[in-house]
Amino acid sequence: MGPREKRNKALGERVVKALESRNMEAYYVESREEAVKTALRLIGEGSTVNMGGSASVRESGLIEALKDGNYTFYDRDLAPTPEEKEKIARKAFECDWYLGSVNAMSEDGVFVNIDGNANRVAAYAFGPKNVLLIVGMNKIVKTQEDAMHRARNEAAPINTQRFGSDTPCVRNGSCFDCKSEDCICCQIMVTRFSRIPKRFKIILVDENLGF
Repeated sequence: MGPREKRNKALGERVVKALESRNMEAYYVESREEAVKTALRLIGEGSTVNMGGSASVRESGLIEALKDGNYTFYDRDLAPTPEEKEKIARKAFECDWYLGSVNAMSEDGVFVNIDGNANRVAAYAFGPKNVLLIVGMNKIVKTQEDAMHRARNEAAPINTQRFGSDTPCVRNGSCFDCKSEDCICCQIMVTRFSRIPKRFKIILVDENLGF
């Protein structure tokens, strides 16, 4: 184990304890393969599973594992029409599991998410029985203020670029607090505690995942 891996392991284990103190269930793993194994162990066979547009989940390989297994995975990307895509998105509130990540997380376990359509943050806040988040260590920052800064000035511009939008953050590389029709920062949610014990299952991964 190299110096960076040792540092990330020490930090990751500390963040796990911080998340547990916030009524959440958390794990630290060293690779995306371990993340998928941990996720499948948590998600019981036969479960209904939904998700938003998380790049971290897609990069981890979890979607392919779910499709190959005994799970009902609602894949909105396969929807033939916008109406069907919205219908699948609304199924999230009744699912056993909702998959996603965070835009940033502080070392004391507070995480920030920014959303344009709000389907993702809505599902995080209420609805699905379990929310499973796969979080690369690249998203861990020192404080809650740092988490907000990362979410708005790093994650949001990159995610907006993915959608082909022409906003000030796309043109300039950081947030300008715009009111563009294509603005992705319509809803900003800070999660600091889970009233329902262990509803959030968070897998920290010693890899760069997502944006």
